[in-house]
Amino acid sequence: MQSIAIVDYGMGNVRSVKKAIEHVAPNDQVFLTDNADLIANADRIVFPGQGAMGACMKALNEHGLADIIKQSAHEKPFLGICLGLQLLFDHSQENGGTAGLSIIPGKVIKFEKSALKIPHMGWNTVKQSIDHPLWHNIDDNARFYSVHSYYVSQADASVVAGTTQYGVDFTCAVAKKNMFAVQFHPEKSQHDGLQLLTNFVNWQS
Repeated sequence: MQSIAIVDYGMGNVRSVKKAIEHVAPNDQVFLTDNADLIANADRIVFPGQGAMGACMKALNEHGLADIIKQSAHEKPFLGICLGLQLLFDHSQENGGTAGLSIIPGKVIKFEKSALKIPHMGWNTVKQSIDHPLWHNIDDNARFYSVHSYYVSQADASVVAGTTQYGVDFTCAVAKKNMFAVQFHPEKSQHDGLQLLTNFVNWQS
């Protein structure tokens, strides 16, 4: 049995993430926590988030979790979801400019106004950019569910694992060593989302 810590800093629908992971890993210990020691001792880390990036960074700092997130992202299987992807980058335009965790070089920018509705909400296809264990048994251009007004612009193209088109082609998944992060919500994406979570809990990074 392995332990899977879902970082709970008060931002995001973490209980739906927990329920989905428990479904695909019924024999593992899955728990929500804001305790740095428990996160440090867990075998795998899931880093979800929803809402405004400024508020999320504030909550992370208030809970004293920024350093352990950085450490975990370099040391063990790590999955970022939605804002948990954006927070990995250097800086976001949101909230007048917000510093991120600087784990992956790049920035987070807002979708430009166009005929398309902002936020980008609903189902959209994901083009797989690389062959990665977390894409196992998921078809290229499979559809996943997203809700966001900002998207990441990475400085290093080698981290791009998947892209989506919404007025502009943008990065919706990144991969670097033991770290994988997605803009979409696998816990809301039915079969393919559960397959991605299955792949994560079985991933030997």
